[in-house]
Amino acid sequence: MKIYTGRGDEGMTDLRDMTRVSKTSSRIEAYGTVDEVNALIGTVRPTGYDDVDEILEAVQNHLFIIQADLANPDPDDGDPQIRSEHIEHLETWIDEAESELDPLTSFILPGGGETGAKLHHARTVSRRGERRVVSLAAEEPVNTEVVAYLNRLSDALFVFARLVNKRDGVREESPTY
Repeated sequence: MKIYTGRGDEGMTDLRDMTRVSKTSSRIEAYGTVDEVNALIGTVRPTGYDDVDEILEAVQNHLFIIQADLANPDPDDGDPQIRSEHIEHLETWIDEAESELDPLTSFILPGGGETGAKLHHARTVSRRGERRVVSLAAEEPVNTEVVAYLNRLSDALFVFARLVNKRDGVREESPTY
C-alpha cells in the first residue's frame, strides 16, 4: 500500500465506496475526529497498568471499526460496523473500574498525573467526535450505535482517568466556584 497517492491534493478524498467528497464534509470531519481520539489514546499506552492497557487496545480497535463504519455511506452486512456488544464491553469495563473508585460527590477538574490528564483530554475529543457524528446524522443516515459508543466512550475515559490517577496516588481536585 502506497502512503501517498496525490488524490487528495485538490481537497477531495474517497469514501469506502469510492465516492469523492470534500475533505471538509461532515462525514470526513466525523471520522477524522474519531481518528484523533484514537491517536490520543495511543499517547497514553502503556499506562503502566496491564488491565487498563488491554482495555485501551480494544478501544483503539473499536475506533478503527467506527472509522470504517463512518467512511462507508452505504454499508453491506459484511462491512465493519460498531454494534451493541461493543457498547456493552465499555459498560462492563466502566463498572469494573468504578468498583475500585470512591463515589463521586462533586465535579472534578480534568487533570491529575500525566496519564490521567491525557485520558481526560481523549475524553473531551471523544465528546467532540460524538457531536460531529450527531451533526452528520442530521444530514444523512449513520449507524446510531456509533453515537451511543462515543457517548459511552467519553464516560469510560473519564472513569479510566480517575482510576489511573487513584492508582498513581494523585488526588482529585474539585472546582471552586
